[in-house]
Amino acid sequence: MSQQSPIFVKTESFMTWLFKHTAKFPRHERFRLAKRIEDALFDFHAELVAATNTPKPKQHLIVADHQLNKLRAYLRLAVELEYTTVQQYQFSAEYTDEIGKLLGGWLKKF
Repeated sequence: MSQQSPIFVKTESFMTWLFKHTAKFPRHERFRLAKRIEDALFDFHAELVAATNTPKPKQHLIVADHQLNKLRAYLRLAVELEYTTVQQYQFSAEYTDEIGKLLGGWLKKF
């Protein structure tokens, strides 16, 4: 069994936490802000997967970076709207920062 890349391990761990978190958003926000948060994270993950399956991954990694920035913006909005506590936001910010560093390291290879 091969070992999974750290960016995938970290991203999938964050996905597990975040999906449980957004499920607790008020009902009217689950189909608006929660959906955008989840879609940005799904799209980020999909771009990482695509980057592993192409001889030219840089474009997918650039799109992944864009998705990560959208995710960060939506998470800030969630805390401003008080659907996320400051502690939960700090937790998510630490995760997205670490994922961003891993992504940056991967991008530097190209």
